[in-house]
Amino acid sequence: MPIRLPRSLPAYNVLSDEGVMVMGQSAADQQDIRPLRIGLLNLMPKKIQTENQFARLIGATPLQIELTLIRMSEHESRNTAASHMEEFYRTFQEVKDQKFDGLIITGAPIEHLDFEDVTYWDELTEVMDWTQTNVHSTFGVCWGGMAMINHFHGVKKYVLDHKLFGCYRHMNFAPQSPYLRGFSDELAMPVSRWTEMRRDEIEAAGLPILLHSGDVGPALVEDPAHRAIYVFNHFEYDSDTLAQEYERDLASNQIEGAEIQLPVDYFPNNDPSQTPPNRWRSHAHLLYGNWISEIYLTTPYDIDQIGLSSTDLRKTGAVAE
Repeated sequence: MPIRLPRSLPAYNVLSDEGVMVMGQSAADQQDIRPLRIGLLNLMPKKIQTENQFARLIGATPLQIELTLIRMSEHESRNTAASHMEEFYRTFQEVKDQKFDGLIITGAPIEHLDFEDVTYWDELTEVMDWTQTNVHSTFGVCWGGMAMINHFHGVKKYVLDHKLFGCYRHMNFAPQSPYLRGFSDELAMPVSRWTEMRRDEIEAAGLPILLHSGDVGPALVEDPAHRAIYVFNHFEYDSDTLAQEYERDLASNQIEGAEIQLPVDYFPNNDPSQTPPNRWRSHAHLLYGNWISEIYLTTPYDIDQIGLSSTDLRKTGAVAE
């Protein structure tokens, strides 16, 4: 079944052309089924590219998805047209009274800053606390996942002396996890970051690590107490995203004292003129499909019951005494 998108959103035609099942609002409203409400808190500068990447993954399941695009209330995007933001996005303050089956919090190119120095950190902490009452399952991606694990567990973010950049081998630490259903024992995943979260601190917080790399550390972490999972790398990347970042870094060379390195194990024969193969697409669809499936299996049919305690549910009559 399809993902519900406005026909005027650029992702609608992009995904339709790729064969992803996309449905307009009017057609979706005629179906006698409750779609899953998924919010995308988009903190990336290239909003449209990020919309396409995540809509592609969550729209590839057999379930109807209603996607809501969300932005920070006081932060203005400098890389996406104001008309696009006005037409398709809602601020967090506009949606905070609503309930969502799932929420994705994206990464952001601000990892060099301490969390508290981020201009919208206070509102983001409000968002993270809000997920505990208004969201059934939250997926933190890259910096978004680091922010969540720091906020809820105090796990620190460490700045590295070099950029982890390329397509790295990862090991499946939890093949029994429903989030890794269908995963290989080892897999490739794109990585692009200057920071890390350390395995010993994550394990000390009592959080299970699901995917791990000997080269770049923990990649996927589950946080059952907060109904969340955190991925520190980029399954959502397009085939050429790392190539675009490499070309951008070469052009700007704004990283003082740092040599611009080729992405590790990405270009064939380390030749940037060759087209890089996508070696992570199937696992990307598996992970996000498994996340959507888990939401579908566990979220209340009555969306207003999301976030209610057992006591509250008994008061509503949804749970027998």
